[in-house]
Amino acid sequence: MSFTKGYAAKSAGEALSNFDFNRRDVGPHDVQFDILFCGVCHSDLHQVGNEWGGTNFPVVPGHEIVGRVTKVGDHVKKFKVGDLAGVGCLVDSCRDCDNCQRGLEQFCRNGATSTYNSKDKHLGGFTYGGFSKLIVVDETFVLRISDKLPLEAVAPLLCAGITTYSPLRHWKVGKGHRVAVVGLGGLGHMAVKFASSFGAEVTMLSTSASKEQDALKLGAHHFANTKNAEDLINLKGKFDFIIDTVSAQHNYNDYLAMLDTNGVMICVGAPPTPSEIMAFSLIGGRKSLAGSLIGGLPETQEMLDYCAEHNIVSEVEVIKMDYINKAFKRMLAGDVKYRFVIDMATL
Repeated sequence: MSFTKGYAAKSAGEALSNFDFNRRDVGPHDVQFDILFCGVCHSDLHQVGNEWGGTNFPVVPGHEIVGRVTKVGDHVKKFKVGDLAGVGCLVDSCRDCDNCQRGLEQFCRNGATSTYNSKDKHLGGFTYGGFSKLIVVDETFVLRISDKLPLEAVAPLLCAGITTYSPLRHWKVGKGHRVAVVGLGGLGHMAVKFASSFGAEVTMLSTSASKEQDALKLGAHHFANTKNAEDLINLKGKFDFIIDTVSAQHNYNDYLAMLDTNGVMICVGAPPTPSEIMAFSLIGGRKSLAGSLIGGLPETQEMLDYCAEHNIVSEVEVIKMDYINKAFKRMLAGDVKYRFVIDMATL
């Protein structure tokens, strides 16, 4: 086993602090890499606070991981020492079910293994994430990272990027479509970039009028303040698709009213409490309310390659490891543009 350092929460709501633990030895199909940068996702906040239930403590968060390969197993074919590599939200799945066979490992019928807070079949206990110095993962779940883009800005693509890329591709969003994005945060700013890049007409929907200029710079064509009653009236029936990235409680019915006939609202944010949906919000225009998770391994690699080709990265604020608890507080206050990324050299 390999000793490593990390940052962990020891109980629900507790501040993260230093935590030493072991990674498994490199097996025949494994890749070990030093973690250079790790993004900070809103789901890390939910997990550390046990807001969704089921968090196993101590928990080492982090699933937007990029670094450089230091060891490979004897049977590894995709990577060699010195390569850049990344790991997103998954480190394993059953690989045998129909979803895994179709490259939809995120929907593994036997339960995918999350990068952290999942049962660890190798060492027992639970998996530990990217708020650490190194990681060991089967090469099937390791992604190739281009050297064309700044590494710190690539890290959030492994969650925020694929979480917004995947539904846009699944619903074949592109030229001629009118797309609204709800919320200009870590997910929302990537949804704007991708939808715009795919050729859609993009409108940012936000409760903060101060975000208008940023939204337009990121690629949105229009901006609407959803606190403005007149804007809400003018947006009725306006959109073919709405990407809802908000993880705080909000009224879905207000946004469903903005869909045109046969429109689809796709939830990628995950509020911690249930939301009430009025049936007439859906049946009045044959509208759909859908959800989407991340993408599978093939689609995530496709997204990374697309970003390298089109120079798309996340907007990030790089922080030191010991700043993470302050970063969490700023995330709760919406005070980040648009993704915190930890420089793991500071651990």
